[in-house]
Amino acid sequence: MKKFFLILSFLFSLSYAKAPLVDCDQIFELRKDELLREMERIDERQQEFEAYQEASKTLIDQKNEKLSKKLDELDATLKKIEDEKKEILKIHTQNRELLEQIKIAKDDKIRDTYLKMKDKKAATILNALEIPEAAGILFTLTPKKISKIMAKMDPNNASQVTLLLKAGPPFDNNITK
Repeated sequence: MKKFFLILSFLFSLSYAKAPLVDCDQIFELRKDELLREMERIDERQQEFEAYQEASKTLIDQKNEKLSKKLDELDATLKKIEDEKKEILKIHTQNRELLEQIKIAKDDKIRDTYLKMKDKKAATILNALEIPEAAGILFTLTPKKISKIMAKMDPNNASQVTLLLKAGPPFDNNITK
């Protein structure tokens, strides 16, 4: 019986030997091909990502460069505006000084003219002027000349001029109304 089992096991092993065996090499090759395709796909995606990343970096660098140029232009424009503002303020100050000098020269000339006039003629002219203008002219004269001219002026005008002279410059119509 032992022999019988041995023969039976021998026959049985032969029957399995005739059955097709699983080819491991073929399975490994198939799996290797799948893994290689997957690695290629991953590699392609990584290259796409790196290209996208590089393009984004380039775009950001270009935008930063443009922004930097715009900021430089803006700074230059701002500096130019500030320089022009300083120049305008300087010219404005010079113009104010010139206007003040012209006003002083005009007032001096008017004062000198009224100082040289006869009192009666000066009073007649001042009566014809607006009260604040007359007060402004009289304010520049000497007190002695003012009293002589006001003595010859219309009493109503002289009283209004006196009120304005008492209030002091600048002379306006607010007191006379």
